[in-house]
Amino acid sequence: MTNKTAFLTADWRYLTMLNYEIDPALLAPYVPAGTELDFWQGRCYISVVGFLFLNTRLRGLPIPGHINFEEVNLRFYVGREAADGWRRGVVFIKELVPRRAIAAVARWVYNENYQALPMRHRLAINEGVDLAYEWRFNGRWQGLQARAHGAAQPLDPESEATFITEHYWGYARQRDGGAVEYQVEHPPWRVWTVNDYQLDCDVAELYGTEFVAPLQNRPTSVFIAEGSAVAVHAGKRL
Repeated sequence: MTNKTAFLTADWRYLTMLNYEIDPALLAPYVPAGTELDFWQGRCYISVVGFLFLNTRLRGLPIPGHINFEEVNLRFYVGREAADGWRRGVVFIKELVPRRAIAAVARWVYNENYQALPMRHRLAINEGVDLAYEWRFNGRWQGLQARAHGAAQPLDPESEATFITEHYWGYARQRDGGAVEYQVEHPPWRVWTVNDYQLDCDVAELYGTEFVAPLQNRPTSVFIAEGSAVAVHAGKRL
């Protein structure tokens, strides 16, 4: 990875991904200028993703108290035709983190919709992986849980999991109606297929009423990605 110019470097580990089909019309108001929705086999997706941020550095420097933490986000998938070809990217509806400073920096640098809430996680590895990511909202603990058996497997290039994980750009709408694009570098991840999962979330109040129905449906897939070191580069205006 090209870390010399990265704004942020970290390890993203044990990414739990619950993926749902959604009506593209519901996402239209959130699509950044200069991008369009990205589809897989004619389907439009939204994902709830929980993971661990570890060994975090900003411009190569660790920030005490902000090195290891949880994140949970709600995201969808877009693309943009650039000079070097089709760039597949992610747009975040909202990202939850446990530190106010993290949320403030992300809002300032990228105008991403971060919210700071008390968070915690559970991780057990024994002939598989058993984990949970939780946040405290509306006076109670909410969260997502997932369990998988066996060993993580390489991605099938034609799979839905590959489509979900291999979006290497981020796009953020700006207050003036424009958009910022930033690159995210990481190698392909191995994944576990999840045997058991649960999502407990006050969707309407946390994300918006338009997401209640899609997130009440059965996910099209649930998996855990092993994760890796990542580099997130500074954003550029489109």
